[in-house]
This record gives sequence, structure tokens and C-alpha cells, in this order.
Amino acid sequence: MTVPPSKSAAHRAIFCAALARGESRLYHVADSEDMRSTLGAIQAMGVEVRREGDALIVNSSGKWEDEAEIDCGESGSTLRFLIPILAALGIRAELTGRGRLPYRPLNTYLECLPPHGAVLQSEGGLPLSVDGGLIPGEYTLPGNISSQFITGLLLALPLLPGDSRIRLTTPLESAGYIDLTLAVLRDFGVEIRTVQNGWDIPGWQQFQPRDYTVEGDWSQAAFFLAAGALGGELTIHGLRRDSAQGDRESAALFQRFGAQIGWQGDILTVSGAPLRGIEIDAAQIPDLVPVLAATAALAEGRTVITGAARLRLKESDRLDAMTNALLILGAKITQQPDGLVIDGVSQLSPGSVDGCNDHRVVMAVAIAALRGTSPTIITDAQSVAKSYPNFFEEYNRLGGKANVI
Repeated sequence: MTVPPSKSAAHRAIFCAALARGESRLYHVADSEDMRSTLGAIQAMGVEVRREGDALIVNSSGKWEDEAEIDCGESGSTLRFLIPILAALGIRAELTGRGRLPYRPLNTYLECLPPHGAVLQSEGGLPLSVDGGLIPGEYTLPGNISSQFITGLLLALPLLPGDSRIRLTTPLESAGYIDLTLAVLRDFGVEIRTVQNGWDIPGWQQFQPRDYTVEGDWSQAAFFLAAGALGGELTIHGLRRDSAQGDRESAALFQRFGAQIGWQGDILTVSGAPLRGIEIDAAQIPDLVPVLAATAALAEGRTVITGAARLRLKESDRLDAMTNALLILGAKITQQPDGLVIDGVSQLSPGSVDGCNDHRVVMAVAIAALRGTSPTIITDAQSVAKSYPNFFEEYNRLGGKANVI
């Protein structure tokens, strides 16, 4: 199989292309609801977007709309990347969203942006109005927040008329996502200097238009790595072994579970073997927790997952959602404030599971269901359109049996 292009890399590349005066051609940008939210956002800002074959053409004149109304859909990346960019460009905007997005926290920006010139009006979530011009300076924030806040600042601060610094007051979590941001920024000609406890960001920078190919998505590949680990063999194309994506750690994690993992050039092969429970600190890889929990439910012995408290603030409370789903299917699992304790069983029972309108929960349960004794019913199957619309088509093509109704 060939994995879909990285949603995380595509979000970043689209915003960088929008901020670069001129035409950029982005290749392998997969269609999904989150991508449409980001494309709609930059169009509302005044950027031209069109498709030509496999290329997404982003053409920016550098002239911005004075005002914009932007629907961020259910995309946290779109929303959190956008807020400081709008403030840096001086675009007056009203931001809205759907699903759980209006309730996901924005306190980091509400606290750190107004002292630097931005005017934000909100009752804690969406709708949110953005006004005022961001000014350079030192931006202080904790490191144990969503990396989307830090990425938003890294995208916006190079545009300002002066140098800035981001200073973290606690250790950085989800560092892989920041590494990816820095890599994409470099590709578009932006210089960021990593320093102790943060980054120095020179001002007056100009993003450079370019051709950019989006690499394969390690986050999505993890679901099929799990499928191979749970029995069978899969060959996966399209992944970079040296990727900046933090979720490349999935290969090493499934190897620790006991799966056979091998590389031949840029082709990754995974095959099943007796799996055993492991300990996982998920602070740097939170998006992998649902599929790791599904795998752990079928691994001999105990798996302990920690460092995942932020999963309670995603499209669903993912710790709660995975606990409830796997309990219904006969797994032995308990929640902790920041993680899960799972004692593996040999197979799962049939049941009807709430997908919680969360794409990663639905896909993780679908993988666990491969080891069920009879069919599993999962609600909200359509939620996979948020990130991986063709997931169930690929699932069936590789030997799974899913009937989406």
C-alpha cells in the first residue's frame, strides 16, 4: 500500500505558500475536510488557489483582505495556525468552527497575544474575533501545550518588523511537530534559530514561493502498521525514514510490541508476531495513542501509556473514548488522568461502539476489530473524512471487511 500524504506537512506548506509572494506548486496534497478548511481560510485572506492535475497552485500577491469571515470547520491546525498569522498581517477576522472545535482551548493565545498588540475577543472559544497588529518581542508560554500554538507563532513572527523570541517555561512536548514546522519553514526560505528553551525568530523575513512535494503521513501509516502487527504482512510505500514527523516513532513502537519491522530502501514491511505489553510515554506522540491502545488490547501482558492528558481536548476525549470502546469489545483497560493501563486479551468480542465523531478513534477501533470474533459496529464512520477519506476503501482492499452504511 501507499500511505496518503501527510496532513500535518500539508497544512504547514499551504500556509507558507500563502505567505510567499508569487506562485507555489504543492504536490500530493490529499483532499480531506481539514485541508478544505485551510484552503478556505487562505482564500478568505485573499490568496488564489486552484488545482492542476496533481498540483495545488497557491498564488499570493501579498495583498491581503482587510476583513475576513473564516469557518475553520473542525480543524484545530487551521484555527491555531491562523490566529497569529491574521494578527501579524493586520487582517480583521471573525473565526468560527464546528463540532468540538468551538470548545477547544485558546487560552494560550488569549494570554500571550494581547500584550503584543493583538486584539482578541472571545468567551473562551469560538467564535473569536481577531484585530490589531502583532508586534515583535518575547513570547512566553509553557511547553506542555498543543504544539499548534507554537507552530502558529513560528509561522507568524518572521513577518513582523523586528526580531522576536519564543521562550518556553516548561519542557516541550510534541517536539516532532515543531521539528516538522521548522523543516517546512526552511523549505520556504525562513530562518528560525533554536536556542535553549525556545527559538529566536528574525523579523522582516520573506517567505519564498517554491515547488513542494508533501511526504507520506506517518500518523496514518500507524493504523496499517498496527494491522500488520496484529497478524499478516504489509508492505508500505511513501514514507521517509528520515522524516521530521514525530509519529515516525510508530515503527519503533510496534517493533517494541514484538512486530517484525524491516526497511528495504524506502519500503517498509511489517509482519505479525506474538505481541507483548510495553510502557509508552506519549508526550511526544499523542496522535498515536488510539491505535497504540487498540494494539495493546491484543498484546500479552500489561501496557501502560502515560503523558497523554492533552488527548482529553481533541475531537473527543480520546482517553475516555478508547476506554469505552475497548471495554465494550471485551478488553481490559482502565483510565488514568494522563493515560491508560491495558491488560491484553487474545481476541475481542462483538459489540457496538461509539466512534465519538473522532476520526482517530474510528480508525483505531476498526483496526482492533480485525481480531474480533464477529462483526463490530462503529458509529460515526464518516468522521474519517476529516483526515483520511479513503481509509475504509484501503482497509477493504488490504483484506479487511468494512461496510459503511
